[in-house]
Amino acid sequence: MTGHDHDHDDHHHDHGHDHSHDHGHVHGDAHTAPPSPMAARVKAIEALAVAKGLVDPATLDLIIDTYETRVGPRNGARVVARAWTDPAYKARLLADATAAIAELGYTGRQGEDMVALENTGQVHNMVVCTLCSCYPWTVLGLPPVWYKSAPYRSRAVLDPRGVLAEFGCTLGDDVEVRVWDSTAELRYLVLPERPAGTDDWTEDQLAGIVTRDAMIGVSRIAPQAGAPAMAEG
Repeated sequence: MTGHDHDHDDHHHDHGHDHSHDHGHVHGDAHTAPPSPMAARVKAIEALAVAKGLVDPATLDLIIDTYETRVGPRNGARVVARAWTDPAYKARLLADATAAIAELGYTGRQGEDMVALENTGQVHNMVVCTLCSCYPWTVLGLPPVWYKSAPYRSRAVLDPRGVLAEFGCTLGDDVEVRVWDSTAELRYLVLPERPAGTDDWTEDQLAGIVTRDAMIGVSRIAPQAGAPAMAEG
């Protein structure tokens, strides 16, 4: 379950790539590698649906643009970076995440009812959806494959520390692990601990190190170069 499949979120990427290519957009690898079997299948279905007038290509372009540029973990990273640099914003985020996230312009489907969970040195939060794959699209985009998998959905509840360890996140016994189950009505964003070595960083710099997995709570953000070494033991 370790991050070997983290970069293969779902079929939507392949869908978007091939669709854009068909409409003349420039993609560097489109002419050098054949599409995957899944991408080819999606492409064929899409072409058939368009030919039969079942879908509008302009609508497909809008959907693709939404998931490529308007929603996704970059939005969540902005939220986290703002919370790290603005105590008043952080307070609003923890009190009413939906409203605070909307302050930055991130609203819409699957982000209507949000709760922010702060990780600290004493508490580590991680998020799962035990029934399916409820996930905050506006701030994290589409869920990764592992998030939707039955092993993650079951083991995150039964053995959260074991799952975290597989992601490379080993916690001490003095750290309480809290597992939060998303639903169609309520979704979560983990506010990771700000890593050491970032005291003088700008909000943009901070946003650049915030990862999707840290905002789900399956990883922590490592101290940055120049941070004081932590004592062992």
